[in-house]
Amino acid sequence: MQTETLGAGASPERPSQNERVEHFSYDNKIVKYFAVATVVFGVVGMLVGLIIACQLFLPELNLGLPYTTFGRLRPLHTNAVIFAFIGNAMFAGIYYSMQRLLKARMFSDALSWIHFWGWQLIIVGAAVTLPLGITTSKEYAELEWPIDIAITLIWVVFGINMIGTILKRRERHMYVAIWFYISTFITVAVLHVFNSLELPVALSSWKSYSVYAGVQDALVQWWYGHNAVAFFLTTPFLGLMYYYLPKAANRPVYSYKLSIIHFWSLIFLYIWAGPHHLLYTSLPGWAQALGTVFSVMLIAPSWGGMLNGLLTLRGAWDRVREDPILKFFVVAVTAYGMATFEGPMLSLKEVNALAHYTDWIVGHVHIGALGWNGFMTFGMLYWLVPKMWKTKLYSQKLANIHFWVGTLGIVIYAVPMYFSGITQGLMWKEFSEFGTLVYGNFLDTVTQIIPMYVMRAVGGTLYFSGIFILAYNLIMTAKKGQFVANEEAQAPALKPLVKAPANEGWHGVLERKGVLFTVLSFIAIVIGSVLEIVPTIMVKSNIPTIESVKPYTALELEGRDIYIREGCNNCHSQMIRPFRSETARYGEYSKAGEFVYDHPFLWGSKRTGPDLAREGYGDNRKSDLWHYNHMLDPTITSPGSIMPPYAWLHENMLDRSETTAKLKLMKNSYNVPYTDEEIENAMSDMDKQAQGIADRINTESAGDITVNKDLEVIALIAYLQRLGKDIEGSNQ
Repeated sequence: MQTETLGAGASPERPSQNERVEHFSYDNKIVKYFAVATVVFGVVGMLVGLIIACQLFLPELNLGLPYTTFGRLRPLHTNAVIFAFIGNAMFAGIYYSMQRLLKARMFSDALSWIHFWGWQLIIVGAAVTLPLGITTSKEYAELEWPIDIAITLIWVVFGINMIGTILKRRERHMYVAIWFYISTFITVAVLHVFNSLELPVALSSWKSYSVYAGVQDALVQWWYGHNAVAFFLTTPFLGLMYYYLPKAANRPVYSYKLSIIHFWSLIFLYIWAGPHHLLYTSLPGWAQALGTVFSVMLIAPSWGGMLNGLLTLRGAWDRVREDPILKFFVVAVTAYGMATFEGPMLSLKEVNALAHYTDWIVGHVHIGALGWNGFMTFGMLYWLVPKMWKTKLYSQKLANIHFWVGTLGIVIYAVPMYFSGITQGLMWKEFSEFGTLVYGNFLDTVTQIIPMYVMRAVGGTLYFSGIFILAYNLIMTAKKGQFVANEEAQAPALKPLVKAPANEGWHGVLERKGVLFTVLSFIAIVIGSVLEIVPTIMVKSNIPTIESVKPYTALELEGRDIYIREGCNNCHSQMIRPFRSETARYGEYSKAGEFVYDHPFLWGSKRTGPDLAREGYGDNRKSDLWHYNHMLDPTITSPGSIMPPYAWLHENMLDRSETTAKLKLMKNSYNVPYTDEEIENAMSDMDKQAQGIADRINTESAGDITVNKDLEVIALIAYLQRLGKDIEGSNQ
């Protein structure tokens, strides 16, 4: 039986002459299927990413279709990469390593396959619904309520299988990788359930509205969004690092004590850091301060984990020069260190003021995704496939080529994004000697960075080509080997412990008690969640109301749903920060009370286009005809625009079949102050408001255009013209 050479925390118990040895087998087939899905969805997710990257300098690639616009494909890309590519890689790595670390086959083969096929069906559901515009608009949580329920059920299946395997293990102490797997399961479950609380318009409808509104919704979403990065993209891959890197290097983990500090401090601190995505917004200042403090503190455990990984290679650096697997792991861990230094740096208000809403954030995110998650996955697959097929890697040379192509791709991708982000931030803030914005036209800041978008696409193409090298190398490796679906193993049965070892230590006790360890992990992540979120939701003084802010009319609510459907929030923010540059460009800075009827919030996280929070306010207000033409062809109103045309909005009739149900849901479930009369007269009120917009367009066009009031574009215009209007003239 193979002995784990992983360091302290993994102490295989060798049978004595009097101990009964149990024979069993490891399930490699489930690992194989997750590995194949990883490569397939890696191709799909990266291809969509490359397409949308090219759309930013070649708007023609939007193809003039509603299903292929940047706004609809961008969430498809993020979901495909995060949950399909990285998710399947995570499960492949966990299912392989967990069985060997616990000396047990997975608790249930049936649950393993339910997990696999359920997860793939969820991915297919995302691939169908997101291009159709069926979305909640909440970043990394765009999938609508039926799929959210499916995710919950499949995640529970995964958890039962994991905990069941831990309980039936033959290894007394749980190794550090298992700690990270446990925290992943627990925390993602909590994050997903609470962020996805939403009510459908009807059980027959895909449309739902978040139970949170405005500021509360923003806080819960970025509590989820930041910690989805932490506990879906980080903690499980740290677990994989602690298993696969020592195995590939044939070296024990550098420090068991450091791994303990790394684990507990990381999961406790990470959960508090979400508000750093909302600095200078309408979020209460105390919550912003908490997010900043804990974000800065995060660098200590993060770099502790990075150093633990890199120092594991002590004495093996000569091999790193020759072994492509170790090269992938070294760059992956280094990218983790870079990203986890940059995150705390971006949480400093002075840096965030420049970087937020710019391409700097895009570069930062992709250092983590391409470098940390991508390279960790590639290294793991290059190590894993030869093991399961009982052969050697088909071509070390091809793996080395993949490494250098991928590394070059990351550099060429990320560096232009940093230059682009700094350029954007500085141009947005630059004033002339006369006190006016130098680049008052937002489009000037867009055209300036288009060459950097081209360079990003070049880097993305290089990285994308690497996955084909990977796929070919792995297929040829499998062809020359013999797959072992059920790998024979043996280990002594785990006997009840009569007396704890004298030098076991307090953490050794926890490593023996899987249920207690799980409960303590849950407590560690819940403390920060409760102390940040509950006061924001329960204490009304955190969100001062503004008397002039009224609910959306029925037509405006339908227009807002079209705005969400088309993914407009992927390029436009609705949050004016209290900076001179932003108030000079957009108008009065945003207040918390403005968003009390926004289910969900639409503050956005990137400004590819200008902020729209005051689109219908004062000097920012454009005519209805301007909006009509802008949606028909943005270059009519904004020459050089990279926004795609939305011609179908000028052809599609507005679907009013759920309007009354939407208003009733808002009134009865969310206490939005619609009167019974307003709900009863919703259709006639919509007709009146829509006809007014259509008449103005017809008049402004001097008879060149005759517009039907029932078109979708009319509802969208109604929503855009409402933005910011409630505080016009308000002294709040």
